[in-house]
Amino acid sequence: MSKVKILVAVVNHSKTSGCPRVDGVTIAEYAMNSHSQIVSSGLWRWLQGTGLERFELVRTADDWIFRGTILTLAADTAAEAKYEIFCDRSFHTKSASISLLDSNGERRLKIEAQNGRWFENGRENQAVNGATDIDLGWSPSTNTLPIKRLKLKIGESSGEFVAAWVRFPELTLQPLPQEYLRLADRQYRYSSRGGAFVASLTVDDDDLITDYEGFWLRVNSTR
Repeated sequence: MSKVKILVAVVNHSKTSGCPRVDGVTIAEYAMNSHSQIVSSGLWRWLQGTGLERFELVRTADDWIFRGTILTLAADTAAEAKYEIFCDRSFHTKSASISLLDSNGERRLKIEAQNGRWFENGRENQAVNGATDIDLGWSPSTNTLPIKRLKLKIGESSGEFVAAWVRFPELTLQPLPQEYLRLADRQYRYSSRGGAFVASLTVDDDDLITDYEGFWLRVNSTR
């Protein structure tokens, strides 16, 4: 049976069965997954200690999705973090779901960004209102967001802007002033907190990090 016939049948059946589902997922989820494509995937290795992240960059009809699973040690405790970030076609952050599992149990953070306003588990966080990008403290994936969004020319600087920074392992959302300077075709200078932190970033054809100076190194990638 074709996908169209399956969906029609499920919609008709939904009147008596509640929320329509296909293979155990809602129609919205089914439609998104059937039109999604993994653009890139790979591994990052944490250079400051024990840690690996498996990540995916996914393209759908309307969104870009960044997902990752991070395994690391936090205060000598094994931790697993998972995230999924939805961005629009111009790489503006729309929402994010983040979970962290460690010896203290599991914690979750749900983030929504709406017209410059940011909501943290349903409550507005005015400290980060006006930010465009989410920034994950444990992952280099989110450096891609401003790089894609700004499309800087070589030698051009973004000027300072504020990102909505997720602090790990606390899972709190805080403002983080930062700036990007494009040094070469695939190289950027990243700084935050007025230059208190500076690092060189090397990216691939998809503007995903291959080398985050002193912190993360890409060890595998597939397209």
